[in-house]
Amino acid sequence: MDEKDPLASEIAVFSKDPEKKEDKDKPKANGDAKGKGKDDGPEEPDISEEDLQLTAELEMLVERLKESDTSLYLPALESLRTLIKTSTSSMTSVPKPLKFLRPHYHELGEIRDKWSADLKEQRSLLCSILSVLAMTYSDTGKRDTLYYRLISESTEAPGSWGHEYVRHLAAELGEEYNLQFATVSEEEKDGQNGDARSYSSDQLKSLALDIVEFFLKHNAEADAVDLLLEMESIGAIVEKVDDKTWPRVCQYMTSCVPLLVPPDDKAFLQTAAEIYAKHDRYPEALALAVRLNDANLVYKYFSTPTNLVMQKQLAFFLARAQIPLEWVHTPDGADPDESPDPTDQPPEQSEEMLECLGNYKLSTHFRAFGKAVGVEEPRSVEDIYKSHLEPTRSTQNADSARQNLASTFVNAFVNAGFGNDKLMVDAPEGQSWIYKNKDHGMMSATASIGMSMLWESEAGIDHIDKYSYSAEEHIKAGAFLATGILHSGIKTDPDVAFALLEEHVDSQATSLKVAAMNGLGIAYAGSYRRDICDKLMPHVADETNTMEVAAMAALALGFVFVGSADGEIASAILQTLMEREESQLTSEWAVFMGLGLALIFLGAQDAADATIETLRAIEHPLSKSAQILVDICSYAGTGNVLKVQEMLHLCGEHAGKQKSEQSEAEAALVDGETPAQDGEGDVSMTGDSAPGAEAPVPPAQAERQPVEEVDDTPPEPLTHQAVATIGIALIAMGEDVGAEMALRQFQHLMTYGDPIIRKSVPLALGLISASNPQLSILDTLSKYSHDSDLDVAINAILAMGLVGAGTNNARLAQMLRGLAAYYHKEPDCFFMVRIAQGLVHMGKGTIGINPFFNDGQVMSKTAVAGLLSVLVSFTDARSFVLGKHHWMLYWIVTAMYPQFLITLNEITLEEKAVTVRVGQAVNTVGLAGTRSGISGFQTHQTPVRIGTGERAELGTNEYFPYQSVLEGLVVLRKNEGYDAED
Repeated sequence: MDEKDPLASEIAVFSKDPEKKEDKDKPKANGDAKGKGKDDGPEEPDISEEDLQLTAELEMLVERLKESDTSLYLPALESLRTLIKTSTSSMTSVPKPLKFLRPHYHELGEIRDKWSADLKEQRSLLCSILSVLAMTYSDTGKRDTLYYRLISESTEAPGSWGHEYVRHLAAELGEEYNLQFATVSEEEKDGQNGDARSYSSDQLKSLALDIVEFFLKHNAEADAVDLLLEMESIGAIVEKVDDKTWPRVCQYMTSCVPLLVPPDDKAFLQTAAEIYAKHDRYPEALALAVRLNDANLVYKYFSTPTNLVMQKQLAFFLARAQIPLEWVHTPDGADPDESPDPTDQPPEQSEEMLECLGNYKLSTHFRAFGKAVGVEEPRSVEDIYKSHLEPTRSTQNADSARQNLASTFVNAFVNAGFGNDKLMVDAPEGQSWIYKNKDHGMMSATASIGMSMLWESEAGIDHIDKYSYSAEEHIKAGAFLATGILHSGIKTDPDVAFALLEEHVDSQATSLKVAAMNGLGIAYAGSYRRDICDKLMPHVADETNTMEVAAMAALALGFVFVGSADGEIASAILQTLMEREESQLTSEWAVFMGLGLALIFLGAQDAADATIETLRAIEHPLSKSAQILVDICSYAGTGNVLKVQEMLHLCGEHAGKQKSEQSEAEAALVDGETPAQDGEGDVSMTGDSAPGAEAPVPPAQAERQPVEEVDDTPPEPLTHQAVATIGIALIAMGEDVGAEMALRQFQHLMTYGDPIIRKSVPLALGLISASNPQLSILDTLSKYSHDSDLDVAINAILAMGLVGAGTNNARLAQMLRGLAAYYHKEPDCFFMVRIAQGLVHMGKGTIGINPFFNDGQVMSKTAVAGLLSVLVSFTDARSFVLGKHHWMLYWIVTAMYPQFLITLNEITLEEKAVTVRVGQAVNTVGLAGTRSGISGFQTHQTPVRIGTGERAELGTNEYFPYQSVLEGLVVLRKNEGYDAED
């Protein structure tokens, strides 16, 4: 043996020596016998010449590690490492070096333990090899791959051992971290970690970061994010991403948010926003700050860009999200030393910025858009009804006042925002439509002017002003409501709506007071204005006010402070609910008091827990409804599975069953039975058990009495089940898979639920798919609209209007025409069919009510507030919308917004027509390569309509958009290097 290279000599001798080969080649001998006799017993598998040589080589290297000569160790280990790293295998087989070394795994572990601490390098390398080899023993539950990797203290990158090793290590790392540091019971720890190996969190996290680096370099961004989620260190990814990996990392993180539980969901949003801001993608960072409802982050990402045009683009987004102006100027808790002072800007810049933030020009852009798509001409109600297409029916008009009222709403919804309808705004002299309505109908008719003049403050006030001086109380109330509707979604300077409505909040007449309150609530939804709080709060607390006034004041506060989690307002409403007499809490208006409280906690998640606990102290059925409202609002749009299950559990209760159980218990007491005393006979109610009773009641009579009571009095419906049903849709609507599952649950609830649940299911369907007419939902609602229970039918017809709102869906319009003929003798159903027809053609097909925008990523809290208020009013439609309070339908205005894409020039912010492709949005999260985000697209010139579930892309590279989501108002920058010929 050559002393200079002992290992090479040994391999040479081992491979050439026929005697040694004979000893080691036992499988080969059996292989050679193949074919000599088929019945000689089981045969061992044939091994190729190459495999035999590899086996022999590996065994020889293991033998070297047992010898006393320490100089042999390092060359042997290096050879083992080289063999393992250079081996190739198919995706379904184990690499051959690992396969042949597997029998020696425990032997190698013992060898390593025997070596002295002086052999540091050799021990480290052997640990690394054992770590890789431990993958073949991964089913033992000991996590040896991780153990040997950590004790090796190797500085070698884990990725050098291959992808499979890294994935294996990542899996064991997550398991180990959960056992060591997550909240796990001691029994579980003992059961899963028998070796009691303990590592520090720094050790595990340091290894995790090495693995994350490898994942990010090899297009495995999702694996990197998942590992850091397991390690509770998602913030560490900010420093690891680079220019190539950050878009896919952020896209994956934001899409995971609906599937995470608190506080991981917020951590993901904050981390993704930080990455976006680090790479100068402020529109995306700001969108996530809005989702977090964090004033300081909104201010930070809005004020950081130095480019004034970018700030204007961000301002357009904040205006769409209806973020309080104070957040942009003086956010809560902001450090004045760190944050730039907005007043430092030149006055003209400040004024321009306020125009963008206040949506001043929304009406101008919307009307220009209407002209571009050819819908600027007013449409009459007959254009919508198309009565000549309805199947022949009775021509007699049983309730002309009701039909005129329906036409008022249809006209308002269809011509919303265009300011030129023939019925109200441009009505011929002396033919005022208002006086063709009766009493409360006049209020809704006057308020409809605000809908027609939507977003156009100056011209709208001119039209409405004369009605605010009317001697007719209902017309005056309608004018106040119209003023609020007119300013929905825009912030004007001077503050017109507040100036006009403020004094009327204290009016003596209830209708004027309620109209002024609702006007303020709609006009300043989401503004967090303290002066409005000071104006409305006394009316909530004043016990001399009727429940109607107090509830409307609370609801208006809910609109203005939606999602603020304001403790002061919540305490005031809670105090009122506790102090009011039971007779007042039984009022149908009381539910709006609970709704106002719930809206304050919209999206607040666990911040609402204390309020829910306080509500439990109120001993009245209303308390249950209020608790559920607060609970569902606090988790609105989160897709939280546990909350959905809670709501389903509540919907599973049956009022009749509860009553019969109670009756049985009463019957048992009358019989003299004591259920708690097993084995004892019937105890007659004499002596102390029934003072004054002369004789026990005969059992037969006792059994008959409670049965008769149950038959005579129908069980009281569980009113809280209505809001629980709507709550399922409210929670699930933020996440596609959850929404799909909720639709299946609604079918079960419709089949097995009590009447109050059955009439609420259509409302939930309308909310979960607002302005998104999916064929399956339309067919379901069409079936429910013919239900024998007219309450179910009425709500299904409304839901058809909500699902198709602003889509001009031809199939839905045909369904509604059929329903108009079917229900022409049912005034309430016929009225709702007309309302639904108006909703489907809202804004002549240009205005939608879906609360999600910015490619479905951001939920508008004001839109949810408006939709939810309308739906809650329809849980008792005959007391409200079908009675005298049809003006409640105007709450939906806070959810109305144009479905357009308008591109603007960066210098003048004037409209600039460019080519865009519009198609169905495609989910590209986690897909390899650069995928197109749309399918089935068509090419248009801007401005163009962008419906729910659609996405737009620029057709050429001539311009670059300031924000990646092409929706609403988008500013474009000229591409200086663009060549049209290229």
